Amino acid sequence: MKLKTLLEKQEYELLQGSLETEISDIVYDSRKAEEGMLFVAITGIVTDGHKYISDVINKGAAAVVVEREVQITDPDVAVVKVKNGRSALSLMSQAYFHYPAEKMVSIGITGTKGKSTTAHMIRDIIEKSGRRCGVVGTVGVEINGTVVPTEHTTPESYDLQRHFADMVDAGCEYMVMEVSSQGIKMDRVYGMAFDYGVFTNLSPDHIGPGEHENFEEYRNCKSRLFQMCRVGIVNADDPNWQEIVKDATCEIRTFGTGEADMRAEAIEHINDVGNLSMKFRARGILDGDVIIGLPGLFNVYNGMCAACVGALLEMPQEVILHALEHVEVRGRVENVPTGRNFSVLIDFAHNGVSTESVLRTLREYNPSRIVAVFGCGGNRSKLRRYEMGETVGNLADLAVVTSDNPRTEDVMDIVEDIKVGLKKTKGEYIVIPDRMEAVDYAISHAADGDLIVLLGKGHEEYQEIQGVKHHYSEREAVSRALENLKK
Repeated sequence: MKLKTLLEKQEYELLQGSLETEISDIVYDSRKAEEGMLFVAITGIVTDGHKYISDVINKGAAAVVVEREVQITDPDVAVVKVKNGRSALSLMSQAYFHYPAEKMVSIGITGTKGKSTTAHMIRDIIEKSGRRCGVVGTVGVEINGTVVPTEHTTPESYDLQRHFADMVDAGCEYMVMEVSSQGIKMDRVYGMAFDYGVFTNLSPDHIGPGEHENFEEYRNCKSRLFQMCRVGIVNADDPNWQEIVKDATCEIRTFGTGEADMRAEAIEHINDVGNLSMKFRARGILDGDVIIGLPGLFNVYNGMCAACVGALLEMPQEVILHALEHVEVRGRVENVPTGRNFSVLIDFAHNGVSTESVLRTLREYNPSRIVAVFGCGGNRSKLRRYEMGETVGNLADLAVVTSDNPRTEDVMDIVEDIKVGLKKTKGEYIVIPDRMEAVDYAISHAADGDLIVLLGKGHEEYQEIQGVKHHYSEREAVSRALENLKK
């Protein structure tokens, strides 16, 4: 592809070389540069891509895109100056892959919680209608049942466009993606136009060094999605929703329990022999009784949102209702069948806010006991450990404190920090550092009516110990514990 084609949708200044230069690929990591490629020098938080320009030229790069003038002695190398390397990378990546997102119906989801669950609910509705749908999010990139892990919830723009191209090649007509605030802030979706933008909810998160300066900036980043879509679908029960859409350039539709385009009435918690779900009466865009095959009031909101999208996509109502009743989202209050009179759930909650939400939700089902198996990640804020300990101590009947991803820290040092929070409560706890053994203990000591929740790992299939990722699956741990119980 010619350089001028890659640059067709942005402002730039050609400092040297020719716009007719043939480009074999785009790269933003100098270590991956090869002959004929275009290198985009990005000024990042950790390093500055401009420092590696001579390296990529020595590897045979045909062109470089820079944010400031640099000294390049090879006159055959095309040099293009842009205002922002990240936004330029996004626009050029879209051009390089022939604008793949525009070949699908695109749905972008932003919010603090509920993005993954809502994305999978929408995917299930679409696929149960007989269409193909790709998903980009926390779990990775999912195309026709294959999952490719990603480093970020919203991948870097080049990788994102490559995944979209793969979806198109695989026959996907629809695409659902989690659009993180960091993804918006770092211009990973710059220049994209979504058919539908979704707002789930907002609470303080991702605020600190390397993320967002304050809550206002965090909220403003989320709000930018509604200047990038045709129709916005927002949670009217969230106190921030009007701030989120105040500068919106799209049509706005709402869902909630009050005045909204889709309303939920007569909400019920259902506990059917250890299988937890929700039920409500929908009014408005969709009308009828809705069962959500996941527990918790927050899943009523996720379900309303997904149903709203499904209805606007003109999916059959019976398909929407069936998909929501049978939805399964890996690691998000995921029911694990036990064949016994106690319940086991797996959830990704790994901070105080999300843990409190999950445990308060489970209390609504009136279990005999809530037993929480959890740890905290290493090389992270100690405040999170104190909060997790205090939250579990207050809201669970028994805490089984174990490891999560200790990374380069000693597990017992992390446990001691968790105990600081636990000791502020009257909650009972036991420490079992090995997570597999901790799960086995919780299940082997379960009584009728107990609800065991495994917190923190969710969809992850590993534990990171001393910088090495070791295979670990909560589902396998539960399966082994149930087999031991039979014996």
